[in-house]
Amino acid sequence: MLVKTFQAADMSEALKMVKAEMGLDAMILSSKQERRKGILGLFSKPYYEVTAALEQKPVQRPVYYQEKPERELSTKEEFQNSMLAPLARELRELKERVEALAKKETEKKEPAPVAVVEMPESEVKPFQPQREGAAPRTFAREDMEEIKKLLLNAVAAKEEKASKPVSFPVVAGGEMLEVKNLADDGDLSEEALELLATELRSEEVGADSIQALLELIRPAAELGEELEALRERLIDAFAGIIKCSGPLRLKKAGPRIMATVGPTGVGKTTTIAKLAAMYALNKGARVAMITTDNFRVGAIEQLKTYSKIMDVPLEVAATVKELETVLAKHADKDLILIDTAGRSPKDREKLEELKVYLESHPAIETYLCISATTRDREMNEIVANYSVLPISRLLFTKLDESESFGCIVNAQVRNKYPLSYFTTGQKVPEDIEVATARKLANLVLRETEQ
Repeated sequence: MLVKTFQAADMSEALKMVKAEMGLDAMILSSKQERRKGILGLFSKPYYEVTAALEQKPVQRPVYYQEKPERELSTKEEFQNSMLAPLARELRELKERVEALAKKETEKKEPAPVAVVEMPESEVKPFQPQREGAAPRTFAREDMEEIKKLLLNAVAAKEEKASKPVSFPVVAGGEMLEVKNLADDGDLSEEALELLATELRSEEVGADSIQALLELIRPAAELGEELEALRERLIDAFAGIIKCSGPLRLKKAGPRIMATVGPTGVGKTTTIAKLAAMYALNKGARVAMITTDNFRVGAIEQLKTYSKIMDVPLEVAATVKELETVLAKHADKDLILIDTAGRSPKDREKLEELKVYLESHPAIETYLCISATTRDREMNEIVANYSVLPISRLLFTKLDESESFGCIVNAQVRNKYPLSYFTTGQKVPEDIEVATARKLANLVLRETEQ
């Protein structure tokens, strides 16, 4: 970098000096007004001192042309670069074409392979050469038919030796199960039961549930029933281990009170709206809705919209006292549905607060809502942590978004809470149905209900 100081009578003149000598790319580092030193400097005029700098660019030195030393060419390179290379390439291509044509002619002359048919040894007669001078051997039509029959029998006997695999129904994921010939082992029942167990495991049904289901159909398997018949029995066997509560039954005296609880985002508010529409519009029951969810404005507004459409009253209860008040206000109703705020299953403090709400009235029945898309281990944690509340039923949502349904089986069998409803979408009130063991079995085994 070039640094230089300029002095002038005024600043403009100093800048002109910088521009003239260093150009427009110069940078001003400092500028100040000075007086000359000494006694005479007291009476002299002040001057301006400017320090400027210029970034010097490296000088591009000219590159002089230098001839590279020639490399000595090998004999092969000299040949390729010579006039003989094109001629050699043409001769090579011509040779390859001649060899290809010769090979093709040879293949045409070779006789086609003859199919060999095995004949039973009893039918094979020793060859008797024709005597010299004898008349040519002839065959009657009957002889030709007999020879043809012998050949066909030999082919059929050879085909019967091939063993054929036994095919079974398609399991989840579209995979076709094929096993070795069951007749070879002699134990048809165990093979069939193992196939059904594999089908259940593919739907993530727990080992304890699988064992309980298979024990119910084992007697029929040991009697030799076909696999399809055993699958039908397996569907019926679900009723032996899956407990369902059936629909909400209205009381003759006093309202039926139902509250939904569960993690955030599982669809509690929409489920409340579906049940309200089902009973108010389809069954003509007197219904009231209550929400304790004062955290989400959207939840209240959503229920207000359904309330207006169905002409069903909606109340907001922010405290336990307010909940007791609105329950008393609607004591003449047939059904009261309570929507609660979503709670994290790990937030013990919030769950204890919710417990106070739900135990404020002895008639409140608590339904735990769980998404069917929840993984099995997380579902166990949800049910275990929410068990501090007075849970009476399980309600599974978003079945239309789930890839497997074994977790529902596991949750019911493990925790003993009966299943109440299944929801499959956002339509109100269409996308809700009463949970049954057969419905769950058809979901797990990918069967269509008849």
